[in-house]
Amino acid sequence: QVQLVESGGGLVQAGGSLTLSCSASGGTFSTYAAGWFRQAPGKEREFVGRIKRTGTTNYADSMKGRFTVSRDKAKNTVYLQMNSVTPEDTAVYYCAVDRGRPGDYSSSSKYDSWGQGTHVPVSS
Repeated sequence: QVQLVESGGGLVQAGGSLTLSCSASGGTFSTYAAGWFRQAPGKEREFVGRIKRTGTTNYADSMKGRFTVSRDKAKNTVYLQMNSVTPEDTAVYYCAVDRGRPGDYSSSSKYDSWGQGTHVPVSS
């Protein structure tokens, strides 16, 4: 069972940047794809971006150009770099592992291990 721990959340001002980390135990990000999702108050969980085993990345259209997913194999950690944040980016951010379930990579049902989430409030 892969266990994930997110960190790096906290208050950030609009227009600022923040980097979230997701460290894994019981598995490696070299073996699995990893995704980032977020859930704002009163809203459904939505896809942010993901990184495949090969290092290829995909993003939700609204995140392209502002958010970057990367990976450090040596640290077994995946990152989400968030730039030019707005109050609409306020959410709990989750990382998750895709171990090959069928389905679209932007669907949360494709991911079978989740972290506890880290809260990112953006002030205006």
